[in-house]
Amino acid sequence: MKKLNIGCGKDIKKGYINLDCIKLPGVDVVHDLKKHPLPFKDNYFDEIYASHVLEHVENWTETMNELYRILKNKGLLIVRVPFFPGMYSTADPTHKNFFTYLTFDYFEPEHTFNYYFSAKFRIKKKKIIFSWNKFLNFPSIFINAFPIFYSRYLSFILPSNELYVEMEAIK
Repeated sequence: MKKLNIGCGKDIKKGYINLDCIKLPGVDVVHDLKKHPLPFKDNYFDEIYASHVLEHVENWTETMNELYRILKNKGLLIVRVPFFPGMYSTADPTHKNFFTYLTFDYFEPEHTFNYYFSAKFRIKKKKIIFSWNKFLNFPSIFINAFPIFYSRYLSFILPSNELYVEMEAIK
């Protein structure tokens, strides 16, 4: 399996091609995600891991189209982003984008506004994470059972800090 870890920073993953815009120990490919195309062939990867990187990219939807281009059909894109309105989504001055529970739904073929993007993904898994507080593991079961209710009515009262999404490329 060919795997890519984009925006890896110091989070070097064994068995992955580790890509970052800065040459750090363990980085295999130095490339700025703002520059397209990415230096990979079409349909090359089985899996792409993007942990806390899309919020830093000026036009992340174009980057999504590039990730789709280099993923194989049914390839897996794993995304971790700060969850809005959590404090960490807005605290970092280098964040350019904000993500809610529904943000990645726009890439699904059935979505009303899917025509904005050439990339098409089927969401396989999506969950709201409270990694900053281990005591919230039990409430997170309830929150993930009713994520839209949580997002609309409770997220400003009890904000989480991360959204985890697994998506399969549909080609």
